[in-house]
Amino acid sequence: MLAPRTLEIIQSTVPVLKVHGEAITTRFYQRLFESHPGLRDVFNQARQREGKQQAALANAVYAAAQNIARLEAILPAVVSIAHKHRGLGVQAEHYPLVGEHLLAAIREVLGEAATPEILGAWAEAYQEIASVFIAVERDLYAKAHAQAGGWPGFRRFVVANTWRTEDPRATVFELRPEDGQPLAAFTPGQYLTVKVSPPGDARTHLRHVPLVPVGEEGVYRLQLKRAEQADEALDFLHQHVRAGDVLLASVPAGVTSSR
Repeated sequence: MLAPRTLEIIQSTVPVLKVHGEAITTRFYQRLFESHPGLRDVFNQARQREGKQQAALANAVYAAAQNIARLEAILPAVVSIAHKHRGLGVQAEHYPLVGEHLLAAIREVLGEAATPEILGAWAEAYQEIASVFIAVERDLYAKAHAQAGGWPGFRRFVVANTWRTEDPRATVFELRPEDGQPLAAFTPGQYLTVKVSPPGDARTHLRHVPLVPVGEEGVYRLQLKRAEQADEALDFLHQHVRAGDVLLASVPAGVTSSR
């Protein structure tokens, strides 16, 4: 539990985060990728270019500051994000790196207004928030691997078939496990996190692709819509992936639909 003074300081910064949140998160990502370029592969660079990832993180930090005295209020959002992290392969050791560069970004953007007391309070608050994410994600990893047909990391799938839907922007991919072993079940609202490496691109790309029902065992069916903005990974999947190709994917993730 955070000390009353820490809670008071964090709550007092809520108006500041509303004004400067995106500037802070933009600087955070710049610092993180400059220091750890390999982490670019974990983040959707198309969303980075559009500013969507920065805005999403700013909103998450703002919500955490608003609810710092009752983090259970944002637990549904935490669980939803944690599912994405589990699909991407985010690990507990990534959180100290994020904390380091987030605090540094706060200091850079706010300047003298970021007093040692404020930075100290945010360091404590970040540790508290990170511990919640780490605990939730640890449980998700354990369940994903232990379930029937589950697997650790990324598994190789052969594209059995592809076809376009009535929507010309959408492509359906039918995947079968290369090893022929059983597959984990999924529920409405879940997705596969697919890893692709387009030719000529030194980086790998991760994308969450919705799963759609299929009437047979041993196969996953994905429906992917082409993005309105340029996205090298989605463009590669739509334009170049065909039957017989191999894709890497992690265990189905995502909060189950209530239907």
